[in-house]
Amino acid sequence: MEGYKVLHAPSSVGGNPQVLSRALRQLGVDSCSLVVSQNYLNYPADLVLHRPGQSLLVRELKRLWAILFLLPRFDIVHYNAGTTLACAYAFTYSRRQGLKGILRCIYAGYLRLLQRFEIFYIRKLGKLVFITYQGDDARQGDYSRANFAINIASQVEEGYYCMASDTFKRSNIRKLGGVSSQVYSVNPDLLHVLPSGARFTPYSHVFMDEWRPSYSQSEDRPLRIVHAPSNRRVKGSDIILTALERLRSQGFAFELLLVEGMSNAEARKLYESADVLIDQLFAGWYGGLAVELMALGKPVLVYIREEDLRYIEPEMRADLPFIQVTPCSLEQTLLRVLTMPREDLVALGRKSRYFVERWHDPITIARSIKADYERALERQKKVTK
Repeated sequence: MEGYKVLHAPSSVGGNPQVLSRALRQLGVDSCSLVVSQNYLNYPADLVLHRPGQSLLVRELKRLWAILFLLPRFDIVHYNAGTTLACAYAFTYSRRQGLKGILRCIYAGYLRLLQRFEIFYIRKLGKLVFITYQGDDARQGDYSRANFAINIASQVEEGYYCMASDTFKRSNIRKLGGVSSQVYSVNPDLLHVLPSGARFTPYSHVFMDEWRPSYSQSEDRPLRIVHAPSNRRVKGSDIILTALERLRSQGFAFELLLVEGMSNAEARKLYESADVLIDQLFAGWYGGLAVELMALGKPVLVYIREEDLRYIEPEMRADLPFIQVTPCSLEQTLLRVLTMPREDLVALGRKSRYFVERWHDPITIARSIKADYERALERQKKVTK
């Protein structure tokens, strides 16, 4: 099927939407990525609405323009990060917040109303909607605490997950699920709280020819361990750093690369020189960072939650190359890695690269999503005839 246009918006979370859009273009789809606001990682997008230094008024006028005049140019809108161009969010208010809190509530209420209008408008236009959830856009604290022995909600500060945010996420999932032809998740734990019919899709943000492996583990020097937290509590960074310091005090030699606050392009130089990645201890799955490091041929230590694996293809489960670690087993596992023969680490790095080639190839993933688009377009044609 030819001649349809796709917009990916509104976030650049992990670079996933932008690279998926690029892969779709390679398959002949007229696809464009839009970011409402860039973050410090600065993954490139085709369009960026908000620029640094712009006033709130200008930013919101540009957002309104995009909803009213940009959305109608596309046949399919593929939202990501659990929201629309009107990036609605949960909010609470207490008296101690004063005027600032009142203004924040007014702004949050405005975005919620605008999102309702955007959803209504896109349905009236007859556009097809797809949505990909990527983490805390769907993850709920109350569900996680009640159902998972190891979870992010047990680690983060008060208010990171709360009744207001959990309730808002559930409402938003229902609202967006009601207008979506297909719901995807790049993290399997989210499928516990997403609508039935939602489907796991792997991260698709690494083109293999742009991430060449470097099996540096065989170099004659102390092992180089990298950890790159976007949020230290979410990733379990304090536990990781404490365990590493205890091992260092016992005489084990290694080099720690702690990557924080860098753009993806800046951080990549450090990733290429690393030997092993410690990813995250509580989410129950690996992040987009792990995909990048595996593409570079680096073994990854991460906690994989057994209960979530039922959402993953059996063949993918069988291929998982990770060094399994929990908060309790971290120090013992790190000791095993530090004393492991270097040729075994190289072999694990090669297995990790193969895993990314097989399961995270953007073209393969884009081909599957393209098929979903075209099935939905065919259904729409039949209904409108």
